[in-house]
Amino acid sequence: MANWYLQNGKESDVVVSSRVRLSRNLNDFNFLNRCSKEKQEEILEKIKEIVPSLGYGLKFLKLDDLDEITILSLVEKHLISPEFAVKNKNAKAIIINDEENICIMLNEDDHIKMQVFGSGQELENIMNLIIELDEKIGDMIEYSYNKKFGYLTASPVNIGTGLKASVIVHLPALTLTGNLAKVLRIVNNFGMSIKGVYGESTQNYGDLYQISNNQTIGITEKEIIANVKNITEKIIEQERTARKYLCKNEIELRDMVYRAFGVLTYASKLGTEECRKLLSEVKMGVDLGILNEIDDGKVRKLELYTNPGNLQKYVGKALDGYERELKRAEIIKQIIK
Repeated sequence: MANWYLQNGKESDVVVSSRVRLSRNLNDFNFLNRCSKEKQEEILEKIKEIVPSLGYGLKFLKLDDLDEITILSLVEKHLISPEFAVKNKNAKAIIINDEENICIMLNEDDHIKMQVFGSGQELENIMNLIIELDEKIGDMIEYSYNKKFGYLTASPVNIGTGLKASVIVHLPALTLTGNLAKVLRIVNNFGMSIKGVYGESTQNYGDLYQISNNQTIGITEKEIIANVKNITEKIIEQERTARKYLCKNEIELRDMVYRAFGVLTYASKLGTEECRKLLSEVKMGVDLGILNEIDDGKVRKLELYTNPGNLQKYVGKALDGYERELKRAEIIKQIIK
């Protein structure tokens, strides 16, 4: 079976993926900003010992043992954060399975950052999996916990449940109709945050945005999931309404989609940003049934393998910027045909 990021899930015309993340720290160790390199290594060894007992096909990998292209490919899949990817004096590792729907960052800003992923809107299902994983780890390692405040974390915004639920949504029609800013305000008014897909402020990567909860204390895990799901449903409704509006001018919409598909199909070289914009329009065309030359699965492959890191993983060697532009166009042709 293909990895989760190459599959389509529920509401996948708008919701690209879901993630639930738990922040945990070990009881007998300082937070990382006051933790020596030796103690960080000790944390890694302590957690490494329990990995065989966790199941799920999980493997322990030190970040220093991974090459730069592999690390970049993990960032592009959203399995690790850009900040975690930076090799510095900290001792870092990941615990990951072959399906890559589970990825645990060790010594990011907290000792343990558990993450479970799913395609489409899968918040409830991945919530169940991460609770199961959390309980297994908690049975073998003592977490830093306070009866009043809950799980203690390096950042006050994560204290309490330590849970962040997020979805990545594709909002091309709201952008084209000029209604995106209004929707962003609605998200903020509901106590959620909306950012770019790599955690920065709302930078546009192919009309993709990440929505997540702000509150982690004074609220249960189920309530967090329900709140994120509710606001996601409102955004799905708004985006689909905007798409219906665009469909009223079918000739213009079809022209835009097929122009994008034509450039992707016949270009000799393509830059990353241009490719993301074209893929956004093509994905909308496929989701609306306008474009039948490719299916959802091929769109997913195009979205993954045209990113710099995964493009280089695909061809099996490092490439400079110009070589990537040439190879990107070549890979697109291979996938489409």
